Parts: sequence; C-alpha cells; structure tokens
Amino acid sequence: MPVAVDKARAAAASDVHSSPVKASQDIPNSPAAVNPRKRRKQKGKEVEDAAAAAAAEEEAWSWKSLTDSSASRVPPIFTKDGSYFFSAAGPSVKIHSVATGEVVSTLTPPPSSEPGAAGSSSQADVVTSAILSPHNPFQLITGSLDGCVRVWDFLDASLLQTVCIAQPIFHLTAHERFRDHVFVAAARPTKKKTSKANVATSEDNVAVLRVSLKPTAASAASPVQTSSEIVGVGKTRLTTGLAISPSGAWLVATAGHKAYVCRTDDLKAGFTKFVSPERLTCLAFHPSEEYFATGDATGCIRLWYCLNESIAIKTPGVEKTAQTTTLHWHAHAISSLAFTPNGAYLLSGGEEAVLVIWQLHTGKKEYVPRVGSPIVHIALLNSGGEEEYLLALADASFVFVRASTLKISRSIARIKLDPAISHDRPSSSTAVPLAVHSLSSTLILPSSHPSSLQTFSPSTSKLISELEVSPSNRVSRRDDKPLQPSRVERAVLSDSGDWMATVDCREADESFRAEVYIKIWQWDRKGGFWVLNTRIDRPHELKNVTGVAFRPCARTPDDLLLATTGEDGQIRSWRIRSVKTKSEGVEEFWVARSSLRFREEIPSDVSWSPDGSLLAVSVGSHVAIYDPETNALMQVLTAPECATVASAQFVGSTGRYVVVSGPRDVLLWDLVSQCLRWHYRSQAAIDRPVVHPEEDRVVVMERIAASTTAESPSTKVLVFGALSSVPVAVRTLPFHTRTVVPVPSSGFFPTDPSGFTLVGITDSWSVVVLGDDVQVPEDEGSSAQGITRDTATGKRTLFHDIFGASAFADFATAASTSTAALGTTAQPWKGKEVAQIFDAPAHLLPPLESLFDAIMDGFLATRPSEAEEQEEQDKEHEEEMDVDDSADVANRPSKGGAPLDRVVDRQEMHAFVDLFMHVAIKAPPSKPQPQPNGIAKPNGIPPHINGIRTAPSTPANASKQASRPNGVTPNGQTHTPSRPPATPQSDSSPAVKAGKKRKKSIG
Repeated sequence: MPVAVDKARAAAASDVHSSPVKASQDIPNSPAAVNPRKRRKQKGKEVEDAAAAAAAEEEAWSWKSLTDSSASRVPPIFTKDGSYFFSAAGPSVKIHSVATGEVVSTLTPPPSSEPGAAGSSSQADVVTSAILSPHNPFQLITGSLDGCVRVWDFLDASLLQTVCIAQPIFHLTAHERFRDHVFVAAARPTKKKTSKANVATSEDNVAVLRVSLKPTAASAASPVQTSSEIVGVGKTRLTTGLAISPSGAWLVATAGHKAYVCRTDDLKAGFTKFVSPERLTCLAFHPSEEYFATGDATGCIRLWYCLNESIAIKTPGVEKTAQTTTLHWHAHAISSLAFTPNGAYLLSGGEEAVLVIWQLHTGKKEYVPRVGSPIVHIALLNSGGEEEYLLALADASFVFVRASTLKISRSIARIKLDPAISHDRPSSSTAVPLAVHSLSSTLILPSSHPSSLQTFSPSTSKLISELEVSPSNRVSRRDDKPLQPSRVERAVLSDSGDWMATVDCREADESFRAEVYIKIWQWDRKGGFWVLNTRIDRPHELKNVTGVAFRPCARTPDDLLLATTGEDGQIRSWRIRSVKTKSEGVEEFWVARSSLRFREEIPSDVSWSPDGSLLAVSVGSHVAIYDPETNALMQVLTAPECATVASAQFVGSTGRYVVVSGPRDVLLWDLVSQCLRWHYRSQAAIDRPVVHPEEDRVVVMERIAASTTAESPSTKVLVFGALSSVPVAVRTLPFHTRTVVPVPSSGFFPTDPSGFTLVGITDSWSVVVLGDDVQVPEDEGSSAQGITRDTATGKRTLFHDIFGASAFADFATAASTSTAALGTTAQPWKGKEVAQIFDAPAHLLPPLESLFDAIMDGFLATRPSEAEEQEEQDKEHEEEMDVDDSADVANRPSKGGAPLDRVVDRQEMHAFVDLFMHVAIKAPPSKPQPQPNGIAKPNGIPPHINGIRTAPSTPANASKQASRPNGVTPNGQTHTPSRPPATPQSDSSPAVKAGKKRKKSIG
C-alpha cells in the first residue's frame, strides 16, 4: 500500500473510528472547521488563479477521428470490370478493392476559395452524388453541396476538371447520348429563410438543370471553371431520385408525392407530373424496357408505365395519373431499389434490414433477412463471373450477398455508427460505454444498435467482433411509434482484462416493465471472445445504476471486488464464488457480498484507489471514503463550494489526491494533510475530469456553446497539476464529447508517457483520439494513390489453373505486366479449391468432361504399377535388414573408447545400401519350413511384429528380442542380420530407430 494512502487512513481512522458515520462538520480537519479569515484568503487566491487561467494561451489540441462522419447518401458504384467500388465519405470518395474490401485510394478535392462556391462550412463540400462517365469508364463524375461538378481520373487519382454552378447539388446523372453534358438537381434560391444558408430543406425548391462540362473561354485556364451552357428543365421539390432511361429518351425525377417526367429531345416542354398517393423515397429504371420503379414511405413499390406518346398531351392545371403495378411487402419506408442486369428481378431494401428479391413476371419473392442494419443502398456486381449484391447499410458498413445462394458471403466494416433510424439517440447527458481492453489491444465501443457493443482494433483499423449484450429486435417500430430497445449504458473492465461488467436497461412503458441488468463477462483467452458468466437482475431494484468499478491490483480471485452504486441509495459490492462441479470442475460466478448506505443520500459515482485499499463514493454533497475489507467509513470530504458532487477519483499512481467535480466546480483534496489543495470554478458546464494514469495531473473539459448558428460548439481543455488551480496548459477542441477515457502509455498509439492520450466519443457519435502530439498511423489508402493493379488475389478459375494468369487481366497495366503474366505457371489444385467449384450454379459450370481429370487428380492419388510396387517392397525389405547394421557402424566407438568425430548420415548410408544391392552377390532367400497346421508359430504369432524379428524360441522371447545399438550381443557375438542371435537379449536393449517405415510381414 502506498505510504501516502497509509498515512491518510491512519490519520482519518483516529478521528472517525469511534463513530464511522460521523458528519463531516464534526471532523476536526473538515473544511467547515477552517478559520473564516483563512477562507477569505483562499477565495482571493482562487480569483487570482482564475484570472491567470483566463490569460493562459489557448492552443488547439491534436486529434484525429477513427470513423467517418456518417453513412453516405451516395450509392456505391462498381468499376466496369468489377474490381473496385466507390463510396462517398464526406468530401472524399474512397476506392475499395472488391476482393479484400480494403481502401486502396481516396479522392479528396483541394480546398477551394472560389467566391462562387456555396458556403464555407465543413459540410459545404460533402459529396452527394457520383456516377461513372458514360464515355470513359476510367473517369468518375461527382457532385457536391459546394455546387461543383468534378471529373476524376481514378486510375491516376487526379482531378481533371471542376465546374462550379454556385448551387448545392443533390443528384446527378448522365447518358452517352449527351456528350459533355450532365443533368443535376440543384437548390434554387428561395425567399423563405432557413436555419442554414444555401442548404435546401423539404420545403425548398429544386431546379433540374442540364449543365455543359465545356467551360467558358474566360475560365478555361482556371482550376474552377464556369459552365458554358446551363439549361433549365423544370422545378421540383427536394428530389429523392434523378435518372435517365437506358435509351436516353426520358428524364425522370422523384420528389414529394410526384414523379416528374420529361422527354430529353424536348427539354423546353418541361416536366409532366404524375401523382403518387404516398411520398416517394427512391427511383430505379428498368435496364432494357421503358418503365421505372419507385418506392414510397409506406413500403409500397410501384412500376410506372407512363413513358409513351400520350405524355405530350397536357391539360393545364391537371396532374396526370399513370398505369402502375404495385408490389408490397415492406412495412416501413423503402430506401433503395435496383434491377438486375437482365431485368427479370427487382431488389428492394429498407428499415427492416431485409433484402427482398422480386421475380417480376410471377410476383414471387425471396428474402435475405438480418443483414445487420437498415439497408440504405443496393448495388449489383456482374463482372462476368458470379453475380453479387452489395448492400450499403445505415451503420456505414457494406455486405456482399451471393445471388446463387442468397447468403451473405462477406462484410466490410470499420466502426459501425449509430444510425438513429429505428430508435432515438440518447441525450448527451446519458452514459455511453467506452473501455480499453489491454489483453487484445482493442477498444470496446457502443455499436450501431444500442443493445450491442463492438470491439475495434486501432492498430489494424478493423472491426474485430460485435457483442450482443441484450438480445432485441433490430426493427423496433410499431406503426409510427418507435419502441425503445434495451440500451447498454456502461462497460467497465478489470485491470487484468479478464472481466467486464456491463449495465443495460430499458425504461417502462404501457406495454413493458422496466428492466435493469448487470452482466459480468469473462474473457476467453484461447478463443478471443467474451462469455457471459453472471447476470444480476435488478441490482438496485428498478432504479438506475450510477456507478460501476472493479477493484484494481487484485492478486487472487478472492481479492477481486465489483462496487456498484444506484439511485436506490445503496452501495453494493460483489465477489467471485467458486463451486466444484462434476462436469466442469471448478465453476466461478459472482454473488452479492455487502450492502450499505450513507445517510439518505443518493450516490452518483464510485471509484477505487490505485492499490485497491480505499473506496471513494460520491454521495450528495460529500465524498465518503470506505475500507473495502470491513466497509468501515474512514473519512468524509465536504466543501461548501461544491453543493453537488458528481464524481470523485483518485489521482496519480500513489492515490494521495482525490479530485472532486460538480456541475461547474473542480476541487482537489490531499488525503495526507487532510486539506483542500485548490478549487476551480468554471463559467461553463464541465464533463467528468480525466486523471492521468501515472502522474498527478487532471484534465477538465468545459463545454463552450456556439455563439451563432454558423459556429459549431467547442470544448476548452484545462490541464491541472496537484499544486495549483492555475492550469499548466489550455487547449481547445472543435466538438463536444460524451465520454473520454485515458489510453495507457503501453497502448496502441505511440504516446509520450508524461502527456495525455485520450479516446473519446463526440456528441455526433464519432470516435476520436486526442491529446498531446497524437500520432495515429495513417490508414492504407487514406490518400490519393494511383491504381496500377489489384494486389489482392482474386478468386481462382479453371482457366487460370490451366493456362496461368492472362496477359490482358489488367488492361490498365498490360504493357508492364504481360511478361510476368506469360511466365506464370499453373498451380496445382488443392482440396478446398476442388470442393468450392461446385458452389457455383450448375448453368455456370464448364462441361463436366473438361473438369473430370482435374477434379479426380485433386481428390485421388495415382496408383503405382505392379513392377514399381514390387521394387519398392524389395527395397524396403533390404533397408529393413541393413538399417540396424548401418546405425551400429555409425555409432561404434573407436579403440580409445571415444566416439568417432565423423558421423555417417542417412543419405550416405542409403548410397552404400544401393551399391551393395546392385554389385554384391545376393544369397538366395531361405524358404520357411512348412508347418503341419500352416501357422508359423504354435501360438499364431508371425515372425515379424511391426518390423521386429522374434526369436525362434519361446513366446516370451518375442517381446525381448531387439538389436543392440552397437551390433554386439550380450555374449560378445556379432549380430548377423540374416540369422537371429542364439541367446535372448536383455530388456534394456532399445528397439529399432523410431520413425523408420517398416513393412509388416504376413508370416
């Protein structure tokens, strides 16, 4: 136990031992007994310290986000050959490898200071639409909220052209009939005032425009060009879809309750409006026929057959209705529709997290349920091989579904974000689980569903696993009223990393009663996952759990304790109990150990000293310090400056100080001198302080509200030492945090042990790393990189195994890779690959006669001929007789008794054996004497047992007969391989050399 804590306990015990629950004003060293004159001096010093803190120079604290801002509203797009797909993330476009899912390049536009750009905020340049150029499959065209249309060469990762129309762009489409032109849905200036300038809402007007990509002569040399021609097509509400028919004859936009249709050869005629009974949410064109499909807010799919000549007949003031076909399965809004390339099937998905495949000519449907999160976008991959469906989910993850099996083949996920679709996000004051697991070097974070946790590895930037703490329905909406699922509010780990305690609860409503559970999980070191060990129902009745903490530095399982506090006023502790069972040996589980109260106060937090010898509980306006072994109240800390204590934590590695925080106050107590070191009062609300794991320093975060709507909220970070309320450093962050935890110096980031490195979750559910000189390794593909070839090995085909890799496999680098490709030799098939060939549909398989030989060679081995088999048996028989003598010669000692310096190896011995087999004269083999009953031995034991000759004497000699390592029998006679020795050998003689293949005789 640290000396400082020992002195504090001894001094405090002498004052409160006679009355463990004595009030703080009765304790001589409590602040209430301090001289009022000293208190006035102390307040004067606090004012001076506050002025010095305000004068401190503020610097931006370094930070980096580990997640994307949110799920993209842009559907994923595949390249022409299907090797890559594009996904938008804020102002950038990421290029993923289809084979591995890794990001190989990121296209990010340079910062623009063009005056015509719409807005200058961080959200002004978010990419809202992207398509492949219909004239060049190696070019990508994007549109963003800054009003710019950008043309990229994604192979070279270069920005070719930027055309600005000075209006936020929501949708973009193009067709090969209109060269150097794109159609965009852009926001129109409106007289109605909105909260954010140039950002359209559901009530704003949108204009559909045809924009020429040819710049004006004046802006041709500028990095941001102006379009030479912009033609207006019509006005709509906020668009949910914009597309051109495959023939290029029709332009369709969906917005609100209407579908807007226009002939592309007569743009001046404008749109013809067709009314839908429900609000339209998505749009998709049939790949070969002239009709389109829409999805609406009630889950209904409509096929519109209105693209004909009758559309030219217009009646003023009358909105038309079209002939439609209805498909209905979804209970909630449909997010995305997609036709298969042959047009026979239609795919739909939405909030239910179920992919529905519709067979259009029969109306039958198939399902891919439980894809993990609500479906946002659907894309199809058909690069000549097996067809796959790519689902972009609301939690920013991707899922591939095989078309032949309708099963999920693989998923791509980094950190799953909170989608806030099927449930409401909690307020910023609600507890959020966040922990650092030292054994696996991972972070434990809240998942996209509130009843689950996810494990993320910062070193590899990969999602390791997802833990469903409370099983619940992923679709939790009944009609229009969302059902609140169980929510994981806390997750704490023991310092050894073997135990984790979670708290999940659900509030009561008219249909369900309230639920509160503490679940204790044990880490399986072999399997690398969490196993539920104990579930504690209603640990504090039906009241919320306010604090959970494991006892640190527990040497044995009996020393490990779990302390919890709740709104029922109880302070409880839990311990491990071991029971011997017949089936599993010793079984461990957690049971209640003790329960106590501090007056009638409600505890708000609990924490342990670094050595686990003291327990600090925040109760009302006090901090009660207990001895966990006896539950005796050791000391009570009270300060009138802080009327409500929100948290109390031990500081540093010795635990001499205790930092106490309230809504706006921070105090530091010295347990050795039993006095208040300093007090700091903030002008803004503060979060729970974060203590350094090793040094006597504390971080306090102040929430600074935005002064105007254009500004974003920020956080002021104050770093305090143990001696003064003047911060040693002042930093700023451009966001608010929900929770922050320190990262050990031996963690996953290269950190300075004396500095702070923290991991936090912001109010917008972004996971960030922040601190002093944070150095997070750059992710592969996070910058713009040229794509030369896909380094990932694709799926093997029979063509590759027969002829090797094609010289034209990568058309972009055929000149540089053709030589290497032609030199590639075919690899033999392995067992798993042979079996996987039958996973494809039967109509996609090659003819069976072309597969038979390759498959049979993979499954079966070639049988040797009879001559080869007989020669192998003779050779093994000769080796069987000579191997003992060869070993004896190699190990025979010299005349002086010392072993020979040169040891004959097996290869040299085999050379001598072959020489004598072909050159020496072989004696004719002796024929065994026939027995009357046809059995070589009276008891039926053959002369060879596993390659060891038996003596022709009694059966007992068969188990003792063996060759000597030096070739000398016990009576001094040399052992002759062709004839067994006359005398039996002792039991101490070792058997023949282990591992040598012997041929069993048939006697």
